[in-house]
Amino acid sequence: MTIEIKTHEKKLFTNIDYTGKTLRDREFYKCKFVACIFERSDLIGNSFEDCTFENCNFSMTKVKGAGFRNATFKGCKILGVDFSECNKFMFSFSFYDCHLDYSTFFGTRLMKTKFDKCSLKETDFTEVNLSASIFSDCDLTNAVFLNTILEKVDFRTAKNYSIDPESNKLKKAKFSAFNLEGLLYKYQLDIDYSS
Repeated sequence: MTIEIKTHEKKLFTNIDYTGKTLRDREFYKCKFVACIFERSDLIGNSFEDCTFENCNFSMTKVKGAGFRNATFKGCKILGVDFSECNKFMFSFSFYDCHLDYSTFFGTRLMKTKFDKCSLKETDFTEVNLSASIFSDCDLTNAVFLNTILEKVDFRTAKNYSIDPESNKLKKAKFSAFNLEGLLYKYQLDIDYSS
């Protein structure tokens, strides 16, 4: 049995509701999705290359085997998505003003990824290679960093992170002097900024 792949190139998809639907065996190249709803959708095995998603909802979307290469997400709601199940050979993103709360990137390679003005509450970065990534003005409340490669990562404007330097690789990572308590949380220190 041969699987026919449906290819979409340079198309604009606007205000489409895919809630709970199954979309399989599709390739999207340089497509743009605006205000589309993928909530609880099944995107298993699809590939998205050089695609942009603006103001889309990806809450609880299934992405097993899905590929995202140079995918850009702007103003999207991406709650509870398990990115660890994505195609590892098509895996590069940029996130701007997105809510990625309760998602997991466990064991993935996200080098040089840009997170700008994102909420990443309780997001799991366990065993992720985030080398040279940027967390610009991001909220990392209860995000999990364990055995994570954070070398050259820029956390200077990130907030509410808790990172154990003994359990992660932090060589040349950048932090603000005013936000170092996130590296010392396990010592339960009382840091006084007034003096």
